[in-house]
Amino acid sequence: MRGSEHRETPSTARTRLTTDAAALGLRTVRVPTAVGVVSVRVGDRRGPVATVFLHGAAGSWTTWTPLLEEAARSGAPLPDVVAFDIPGWGESESPRDGVDIVRTTTAVLEVIERLGYRRSVVVGHSLGGALALDLAARAPEMTDGVVLVSPSGAAAFDAVRRPIRGGLRLPGLAGMLLAMRFLRTLGGAAAGFLRRLERAGLLRVLSSPLFAAPRDIDPSVIRALAAEIRPAAFVAAARAAAAYDESSWRGIRCPVRAVQGDRDVFVGEGDAAALSAAIVDFRETTLDGVGHFAAIERPAAVLALMKRVVADVSARRPR
Repeated sequence: MRGSEHRETPSTARTRLTTDAAALGLRTVRVPTAVGVVSVRVGDRRGPVATVFLHGAAGSWTTWTPLLEEAARSGAPLPDVVAFDIPGWGESESPRDGVDIVRTTTAVLEVIERLGYRRSVVVGHSLGGALALDLAARAPEMTDGVVLVSPSGAAAFDAVRRPIRGGLRLPGLAGMLLAMRFLRTLGGAAAGFLRRLERAGLLRVLSSPLFAAPRDIDPSVIRALAAEIRPAAFVAAARAAAAYDESSWRGIRCPVRAVQGDRDVFVGEGDAAALSAAIVDFRETTLDGVGHFAAIERPAAVLALMKRVVADVSARRPR
């Protein structure tokens, strides 16, 4: 089935990020790969299918902790979690030969296989959504299903390739890229500058376009942004997106489900239609009153979508 699935209305809740993997039943594993050492948080292995989480630019594995905590509160913790710090962010090393989408997904595949999994359901946020789709296109035998959370789509790719025309379509992303290029000129001083902005309360103001209700965002989320913005890596990721050929997504045959907020300034109006035209089994859910971080702003809704995907792929699997 193609096309848009449905809209969901908001509920009010403040969610926080945590850096305590053990509190979530996870442990840290560092895996050598072709692009450097990759850090992942993994749960107990219970089955043959990994639940892989790929965060976006200016994030880390902690992006997913509201969703993981929501699952634990529901009495059904997610099994076989493999939550990545993608190369260049979190505790993972920066790629030796620069940021590249295909090399990054190759490293993700190396890690999944080293952990003993041969199949996965992949959940990707923003840039991590593009990585998830690349995985599904290049390793279909290992990808049972994909969940896209506020994914980088056609409009975002256009904005990094054609800054003037694309920037008019997504001024929020164009402004973010300009800010990242400025911060990159500060070199090593950028991290301290961002921490000062965060302590002064200015980073919450500057990051407000990312969220539908910025005043309701927990301070832990803003602290994580201050730590993970990494301007040089962000600009390199934009260049990698500009060079990437997303036409490979036309070969994806596994179910792909997307969720985005109706106030997401990084998603273009035609993004869902472009994905629907490329991917045979694609559907989208729009969440009212949500910005670019749906898994933080509405973790219960994203979790429910994930569970539907897992149930769907489980039903399709040969007995």
